[in-house]
Amino acid sequence: MLRVTRDITIEESDIDISFVRASGPGGQNVNKLSTAAQLRFDVSRIDLAPDVLTRLRGLAGQRMTKDGVIVIHAQRFRTQERNRADAIDRLLELLREASVRPTPRRATRPTLGSKKRRLEGKKRRSDIKSNRGSVRYD
Repeated sequence: MLRVTRDITIEESDIDISFVRASGPGGQNVNKLSTAAQLRFDVSRIDLAPDVLTRLRGLAGQRMTKDGVIVIHAQRFRTQERNRADAIDRLLELLREASVRPTPRRATRPTLGSKKRRLEGKKRRSDIKSNRGSVRYD
């Protein structure tokens, strides 16, 4: 059993990991060995709050299918064990990040000093632009 947060745990049997051939450079072994790990995890197997599920869908992006299955492809390392551990770590990190509720933004007003600085900057820029162009002789 893997503990994601205090409230969320995952059974290891719910995670389906298969090994496929990795792409990219690797010499002769890249064509012979299946070292890249492909992790598939169905989100419906765990009980998530609706807001956590919404954040998870946004964070997962292309890694989540329409059916709610997260697919993670790990091929950073040269061994199956390390790629398997990397894929599980990335899944747990994704779930932890989704479970954190973002702090709501509190609307604030600009200070009087910042308003003055903004207007002074606009006036300075306006003077620079108004002084451009042809010179008139009266």
